[in-house]
Amino acid sequence: MIRDRSSLFLHRDFRRLWTADAVSQLGGSVTLVALPLVAIGTLHATPFEMSLLVVCEYLAAPVIGLPAGAWVDRMRQRRVMVVGDLCRAVLLGSIPVAACLGTLTLLQLYVVAFGMSVCTAFFDTAFQSHLPHLVADEQLVEGNVKLETTRSIAQVGGPGVGGIAVGALTAPVAIVVNAATFVLSALSLARIRTPDPRPRSGAGGGNLRSEIAEGLRFVLGHRLLRAITISSALSNMCGTISASMLLALLAGQLHLSAFLCGLVFSAEAVGGLLGALCVERITAKLGQGRAMWLSMTLSSVLWLLALPMYQADGRFAIAVALNGLGWAGFMTFRVSSVAYRQRLCPKPLLGRMTASFRFVVWGLMPVGALIGGVLGQSLGVRQAMWVGVVGELLAVLPILCSPLRTMRDLPVTEKEAVPAVV
Repeated sequence: MIRDRSSLFLHRDFRRLWTADAVSQLGGSVTLVALPLVAIGTLHATPFEMSLLVVCEYLAAPVIGLPAGAWVDRMRQRRVMVVGDLCRAVLLGSIPVAACLGTLTLLQLYVVAFGMSVCTAFFDTAFQSHLPHLVADEQLVEGNVKLETTRSIAQVGGPGVGGIAVGALTAPVAIVVNAATFVLSALSLARIRTPDPRPRSGAGGGNLRSEIAEGLRFVLGHRLLRAITISSALSNMCGTISASMLLALLAGQLHLSAFLCGLVFSAEAVGGLLGALCVERITAKLGQGRAMWLSMTLSSVLWLLALPMYQADGRFAIAVALNGLGWAGFMTFRVSSVAYRQRLCPKPLLGRMTASFRFVVWGLMPVGALIGGVLGQSLGVRQAMWVGVVGELLAVLPILCSPLRTMRDLPVTEKEAVPAVV
């Protein structure tokens, strides 16, 4: 395969992959506001019922996350992404149909959320595994920066548009926008001309359990990947404790409008955009290892400062700004860790490596959402969020206790790439 080693702006197939991700992210950011507001506004969900919706959104990771990686390695990855997009469009389309018929229930929202999480597990595993086949190794950081930047741009307008659409059209109707974007994403992926890589030799004939174990050994047996994975898992779990209660606080307790709720997510996206644009400069100055833990620490401190500012007055603007700055800081860790995993991993193992990482990191997110719901129902919504943001600050400890704390450049040598026996 011939790869254009100049700027990825000139890489036609990367642009198509980029476009597919951007439009699906735009629609997804609308649903980020619309789906919980369906539960709160239309179905009058309690904080605990809200947390169950978030549990369903991430439940696929612990349920099918590991075999998904082995299955993706056995299939053509772009085909997996197209099917995933179309299935998500159908699932989301069922919500406005049920709303029009007067049959929409929380149970259907839970089913849709879980189905979306299954499709997303396959799509994201295939997506991250496909990028190294499409671009050169030295372009992976640039590719991931561009993808994260565009996702942030798409998410800037999405929540605000979602908030306006919910207010003007009702939340179920606003979800139609998301369903349409997944169809557009599938069409863009189908136009990629680079051959969809064949499954690895012997795929489908091996032992599924041993293939899954190989992916886990790679992630948990490598000392640097292990530290990154544990920190990411703890950060995601604690972050989900807070995130599961955020709209319960904003819409349920502070009675803010759908538009103002959307602004919180737009600020996160603006921060993510600014942070992604600075990743290469920051890592060049501080080194990859040091930039990772500093990024996590800074973002957690900013989120701690933001929480008490969420009030139904002028302090809300300060909270929104601090939240956005927190995401700007976090992007250095997010982009650098993804690019490092992709560079380090042998290509035949990419699907299982990605799925193993997602299993550990995303697998704790339903646990976090459930903890958030229990704490929110028993202690109060804001108290539950305090537990989450303090936990995120402590999540940096595994990286601080590893060699990453002082490393400038992360090694990708043959010796480092061979996982230790777990």
